[in-house]
Amino acid sequence: MQEELNIDLEQERKEILNAFRGLLRALKNRSKEDTRRIRKAFDVAVEAHKDMRRKSGEPYIFHPIAVARICIDEMGLGPTAVVCALLHDTVEDTHITLEDIEDLFGHKERLIIDGLTKIPEVFDENASVQAENFRKMVLTISDDIRVVLIKLADRLHNMRTLSSMRHDKQVKIASETTFLYAPLAHRLGLYSVKSDLEDLALSYTDPDVYQDIQEKLKSTKDARNRFIRRFTNPIREALSNEGYRFKIKVRTKSISSIYRKIRTKGVPFEEVYDIFAIRIILDTPEPQEKPDCWRVYSIVTDFYQPSPDRLRDWISTPRANGYESLHTTVMSPTGKWVEVQIRSERMDEIAEKGLAAHYRYKESKTDESKFDRWIGEIRDLLENPDVNAMDFIDEFKLNLFAEEIYIFTPKGDLRVLPTGSTILDFAYDIHTDIGDKCIGAKVNTRLVPLSYQLQSGDQVEIITSSKQKPNEEWLRMVATARARQKIKSSLNEERKRIASDGKEILTRKLKQYNLRFASENITVLEKFYKIPSATELYFQIAKGKIDLTKMRELENKGGLLQLEKKTYVRKKSTHPISPFAKVDKSDTIIIGENFKDIEYKMASCCNPIPGDDVFGFITINDGIKVHRYSCPNAEHLMSKMAYRCIKARWESSKLKESLASITVYGIDRIGLVNRITEIISNQHNVNMKSISFETNDGIFEGSIKVLVYDTEHLKSLMRKFEQVEGVQRVVRQSEES
Repeated sequence: MQEELNIDLEQERKEILNAFRGLLRALKNRSKEDTRRIRKAFDVAVEAHKDMRRKSGEPYIFHPIAVARICIDEMGLGPTAVVCALLHDTVEDTHITLEDIEDLFGHKERLIIDGLTKIPEVFDENASVQAENFRKMVLTISDDIRVVLIKLADRLHNMRTLSSMRHDKQVKIASETTFLYAPLAHRLGLYSVKSDLEDLALSYTDPDVYQDIQEKLKSTKDARNRFIRRFTNPIREALSNEGYRFKIKVRTKSISSIYRKIRTKGVPFEEVYDIFAIRIILDTPEPQEKPDCWRVYSIVTDFYQPSPDRLRDWISTPRANGYESLHTTVMSPTGKWVEVQIRSERMDEIAEKGLAAHYRYKESKTDESKFDRWIGEIRDLLENPDVNAMDFIDEFKLNLFAEEIYIFTPKGDLRVLPTGSTILDFAYDIHTDIGDKCIGAKVNTRLVPLSYQLQSGDQVEIITSSKQKPNEEWLRMVATARARQKIKSSLNEERKRIASDGKEILTRKLKQYNLRFASENITVLEKFYKIPSATELYFQIAKGKIDLTKMRELENKGGLLQLEKKTYVRKKSTHPISPFAKVDKSDTIIIGENFKDIEYKMASCCNPIPGDDVFGFITINDGIKVHRYSCPNAEHLMSKMAYRCIKARWESSKLKESLASITVYGIDRIGLVNRITEIISNQHNVNMKSISFETNDGIFEGSIKVLVYDTEHLKSLMRKFEQVEGVQRVVRQSEES
């Protein structure tokens, strides 16, 4: 037995060394000193992790090697990042300290590893540990972008090896990835990493959808390749005749992007026109890039008619993450729209490797300042002491998901803002004081209100008044995190000023009743009036919302108020978070039984029925809500509030009817509605709750609500509908209509 074990260990050693040699080969143009430092980092990591194994059973060291390899191959990072990737888990998981890292490798490496190390402290129960870790990770962006890039590489490898985890862990990690890490990769320009993260996450959160799209992509691949050859042949010939050095690549849309389009546009797979894009990459010197790209655009549109609405020029005005490219959508001879992307090799590398590639190319100051401004906005958020980790993520996501518009000041300066930005966003982008005093604006010399949504190319002049101040309504008018945070800060200051008036009123009233102004009395009053904090108590007093004469109901013992026992007990029994005290996270809700005296309900956003994969979410006032894993809100709940999610499964012994919503699409025919209702009532013995059909230009859409026993029962019914002549698509609806 021992001999077999030795053979296995020897084999593992060889595999580890092979993986390390592959890593060194991947890092080209390294110096002898780089090789020495990487070898030393590898030796330290191997020794530190020698007794550790991953869930899959393989030696732990394969993980840091794989993370380092992603940093090289998929992000284009250099030796320092490789050293830190190899060591990224040593401080957290082994005996090695940050001081050891600094002694062995240097101060820069210590800072990066410190940024990568998870925080061990316990946080406020209202913020998940992951949210706080994410906040810390973003804090380090301004110090060294490599911290975030290595963190993304770490998450990408964890997603690629997620199959060995428990199902509930897989879904939780996948949801968190879609919620936080994929948008961050997108903002940093790492499009292939973003697509990989989203696709891997989808394969766990909705495996049926993932496999369905994957199979459809596979089955249409040959036809797609034939079409691409015919489409690109005349372009290749013309470019060669003009003397261009170029490559033509085809980028197939990621599975998650296709799914997003199917969902948002409400179209089937066959009608997603941009399944792929043609990419023309020119080998041309930097000064010639812009004229050459436009010349190629001219050649492409000589053969194919372009759509004027679909031209995107990110060469003249690159995106905030440095992305540069010329995009057009043209009509092919077969009547299909095709997206064509034209760029240089330099632009392509920045598009593929994002900000990592910026280290290689000396960027123009405009691009650097755009990214610096984004970092500045993040710093503003982080410096606000009132923002907890959860709020921070909400604000941060506002910045992450935004597409951009370009706005000009009266002097012609260009400002970049997210799509959907208003006059207020623009005012706060210029300066906080201008935002606070803004009463309106002139857009292209026309007077507009604060809520006016800006369009790309608008020229804006802000109008201010010294008498103006922010109000709560403003929060609904802004799209940027910066404006939202500045408005909240101003409102908090105003609230504190009003609260100080309330404090004075309370001081006088306590004196009148021979009571002391002491913290004990304030605590009693908070409980008596059911107010969450002292500031809120003072604020409501100032606003006249609290009747201070009711204090007489309380007993006065030597200047201190006493809560009567019955009042206190009653309050405690209705404490809003009582469900948390009763629920053990290791429990599983058996749907169909009473669970620890806590009420559970089916979530109305996704209407789960027996057979659906489900989880429980502990609400504050409403017991436990049961959601489907494919619910539109599942990603949000499982990534932001995982500590309130618990496992759930159906009790199979009892049959109980559940409500499900189905939408039927197709071509209107005489007797079609009659045929569908006949299937429901006669063939399937299903109770119908409601039915409605709308017809527009010969196309119908029918909404049906039925009571079914489980998912199999529902699928069987949907299959019958699909067989009806004229019906093209049958979809189960997530949200209640």
